[in-house]
Amino acid sequence: MNSLPQSLPPSRTRARSVRRSLCGSAALGGLLLASGCGSLLPKATPPPSLYALDSAPAASANTASAARPSGTAPTLVVNPTRAAPGFDSQHIVYVRLAHQREHFAHSDWVDTPARMLAPLIAAAVEHTSTFSAVGPLASGLHANLRLDTEVLRLQHEFGGGPSRVRFTLRATVLDGSTRRVLAWREIDETVASTSEDPYGGVVAANRAVQLVMAQLAAFCAEAARSWVPPG
Repeated sequence: MNSLPQSLPPSRTRARSVRRSLCGSAALGGLLLASGCGSLLPKATPPPSLYALDSAPAASANTASAARPSGTAPTLVVNPTRAAPGFDSQHIVYVRLAHQREHFAHSDWVDTPARMLAPLIAAAVEHTSTFSAVGPLASGLHANLRLDTEVLRLQHEFGGGPSRVRFTLRATVLDGSTRRVLAWREIDETVASTSEDPYGGVVAANRAVQLVMAQLAAFCAEAARSWVPPG
């Protein structure tokens, strides 16, 4: 006797169909959830562009051919450069309104302006051939004279025409033994930006630094000439 194929009861068939439908819905829901969560995740912030101040003044023909300093020429110790509040970070500062400082979101200095300026200052003063030796405070050099510097402002200024960069440096020369102030000066330069963006300001800032370093070197040489060796 042939056996007839057995069929499932209607209730069990419906149960299997419901389970398959639920599994398919769950899988689709999981895919949609994963897709939705991915769109809600914050996008990675690109790293900022980093810029440097590295425009040391070129030695002029007169400086290059100058005689070596005499044996009585003073030594100069260059103290670490300080910075006024607001200019003591790696932020590139810009100004749109008076008394309000802002900084670019995706452009920074590679280091603080004060630390980047330190080797430029030493190189600029050394090019004068006025001092028998020039070195940082950490060098342990015996100081006949000391140079203090402070960044008062380094900012990209917008408004009223093409933007420009203003750099102001305060310099003070002191007697190394008595700490008496022999001379001081505020050197201020403004240079038009090559473009209305952070890079244009960086180019202008380097040019402003170059101009200020040349004046700083002349100022230090003048102060050295007024120094009288101890008797």
